[in-house]
Amino acid sequence: MTTQPSIWQALLNKRMLICIFTGFSSGLPLYILVSLLPAWLRSEGVNLKAIGLFALINLPFTWKFLWAPLFDRYIPPLGRRRGWLLISQVLLLLSIPIFGAFNPKFDIWTIAYLASAVAFFSASQDIVLDAYRRELLLDVELGLGNAIHVNAYKIAGLVPGSLSLILADYLPWSSVFLITALFMLPGIVMTIFVKEPTLNSGAPKTMRAAVTEPFQEFISRRGWQSALLILAFIFFYKLGDSMATALATPFYLDMGFSKTEIGLIAKNAGLWPSVIGGILGGMWMLKLGINRALWLFGAVQMLAILGFVLLAAVGHNPLVLGLVIGVEALGVGLGTAAFVSYIAHTTHPLYTATQFALFTSLAAVPRTFANAATGYLVEDLGWKNFFIFCFFAAIPGMLLLIKVAPWHVQKNIPAQEKL
Repeated sequence: MTTQPSIWQALLNKRMLICIFTGFSSGLPLYILVSLLPAWLRSEGVNLKAIGLFALINLPFTWKFLWAPLFDRYIPPLGRRRGWLLISQVLLLLSIPIFGAFNPKFDIWTIAYLASAVAFFSASQDIVLDAYRRELLLDVELGLGNAIHVNAYKIAGLVPGSLSLILADYLPWSSVFLITALFMLPGIVMTIFVKEPTLNSGAPKTMRAAVTEPFQEFISRRGWQSALLILAFIFFYKLGDSMATALATPFYLDMGFSKTEIGLIAKNAGLWPSVIGGILGGMWMLKLGINRALWLFGAVQMLAILGFVLLAAVGHNPLVLGLVIGVEALGVGLGTAAFVSYIAHTTHPLYTATQFALFTSLAAVPRTFANAATGYLVEDLGWKNFFIFCFFAAIPGMLLLIKVAPWHVQKNIPAQEKL
């Protein structure tokens, strides 16, 4: 039986350092799509309805489980995880700067196609990074390791959401996208120098086995009723917060904040709460267990949405903006850390890539389809009522915790095994 390490033993090892690089490399392209791209389009005069519909470019994150078996079945040079990682990361490095060659007023469809390709490469990278991290970490390290991953993921958002916006006030957008793309280099360096996980000891013998066995194992291990409850929980837990932040940058612009103010205040105000909250959340998960963490962190994540209601009411106020973003970063960071750790515990080590991709694909459905409607909701409801709507949208996910992660089960195992 694996013994539980002390907090310092858990923190100070190479596996946690690798989680920093996996999180940063995973977060950067997604935040380019959900933060920098909407800011670019809005600043060039594209309307909110069109920007909201751009959420549909994230469809690859919803359907990535369809091609995840390819990454389990076939092994390129450098290994099954490192080889696919390097391919996806190089494609991202090459494709992101191409945005700067287009004009949103005349090339909106071309930009949409390019964004879809970037989303596909990013989703592919996530498939392999999630599998690699699950195979790398010990079971008792999953909570802390995923908290660090989520922290680095959010910190990566400061590049397209802060640095790039500031640069956009002084440089042409072509230079902004090129500089932003270069931040993929740390992840590429990590991929070259790390080793393949020790659990990664062979590929499925056929594509049929790679496709069917992960699903059969999940259903047989959980049973249909428990499996459906798990899938419903994964869909709803992040729904409210995902919708609330879908048009965050256009919201700040509509409140009268300049791009520099957004870069300096809105993004950096969330840095330290996110870092501190993520690390503390990982430490607390070592003691609380993932079930109780889902309850406590989910409540904070849900209440943080009400901060946007306050900001919509007061309008242009830098102090309120900083406070709202700080609370949001803390709540969402905690909630995401517990959520990703739960997903990792729910996967079977033999089918990591496909099962992890299935669960994270389902979690991406709200970000893709529900977020596509956010522009229309804002137009009809106004910003304040829209955020109140998002708050109530978070309730179903919390109610499902009664079944999927009951408070009294304190072990770091999925509670569904008890159902």
